[in-house]
Amino acid sequence: MRKYAIVSPTSLGIRITPTRFRPVFESDEFFLQATSAESNTLSVPASLGLRVKALSRFEEGDPVSELIRRDMHSRGIECEGPSVPNGGPWGERHPLNIAEQGFGLRGPRVCNDRSGELGRALSAEEFDLRRLFERDGAEILHLSGLVCSLSEETARFCLGLVKLAKDCGTKVSFDTNYRPSLWKGKEETLLCVFDEIASRSDILFGGDVLLEKREHAAPFFGRTFASEEDRIAGTEFLLRRTHEGYPDAEVLVSTMREVVSVNRHSFGAAACERGKITLLPPREMPVLDRIGGGDAFVGGFLYGTVKGWNMEEKLSFGCGCAAFVSGLQDDYGLPVSEEEIRNMQAEDVWTSR
Repeated sequence: MRKYAIVSPTSLGIRITPTRFRPVFESDEFFLQATSAESNTLSVPASLGLRVKALSRFEEGDPVSELIRRDMHSRGIECEGPSVPNGGPWGERHPLNIAEQGFGLRGPRVCNDRSGELGRALSAEEFDLRRLFERDGAEILHLSGLVCSLSEETARFCLGLVKLAKDCGTKVSFDTNYRPSLWKGKEETLLCVFDEIASRSDILFGGDVLLEKREHAAPFFGRTFASEEDRIAGTEFLLRRTHEGYPDAEVLVSTMREVVSVNRHSFGAAACERGKITLLPPREMPVLDRIGGGDAFVGGFLYGTVKGWNMEEKLSFGCGCAAFVSGLQDDYGLPVSEEEIRNMQAEDVWTSR
């Protein structure tokens, strides 16, 4: 039996958010939390009882590192990684995320300070990976394109993790999580890295982004859909095209999001499993803060994968997790039960007493 359900490399940082939905420039009050896309994903299965681990780097004797460690521990996420010497004001540090939530027609805005980021130096030499994957074992290795994009070192680290995981019978999950700002000036190199990881992945989220960058002229990319039926048809088309590009992936997954306003979205999902399409049509989803909703979807889907659920159950649970987190000011969710998430997808919302 494998010790861990999900293992994920990550660059852990700090998010600060203005209170009362105000923009940064006129705020004098903020709330703070530890954050990363991957820890957001791990939070859902950890809260529901699965054993998960984050691979990251920390600063020795640094209070921010200690805050992050304690935050991860409180969520049930185990952390492994070196504590490097504190380099002072010009040394390595945890990244800083300043995130506005937006409201109405004023969209959310995220400012990143990633200069000197600790996670940019993630490397295999700092971890006992043989012990982790061969002796302890993991059901799933989950990778995010955000980590792969940080540096040449992290790209090599992620590729090495994938190869070792596959050798040990661990399934590989990859969320492309494409960010143009992280790809700037290194598009060709990163496309090769992402293509290699995607070609070795068992579960692939957002792989259509790679097809778009590789083919440059696919007719549905960047299209505004005229109706829900049009969106569903377009998503099915993209899934089939992506399956042609990455035929070895067991499952290709795509979310469907329509933004009416900052606080009113519709959200659905679809998957292609060995050529068979399963669709969960979009439904209206009130939004308090959209940041982290996509990560929660992935966390819910992977939770269902470990539990052995069918595709419709996994998609529904993932959408429920996205709705759960989108109704919070935090960018992660800690549901207390599967029922709490399933209620997010129920037709009627009743008070629990």
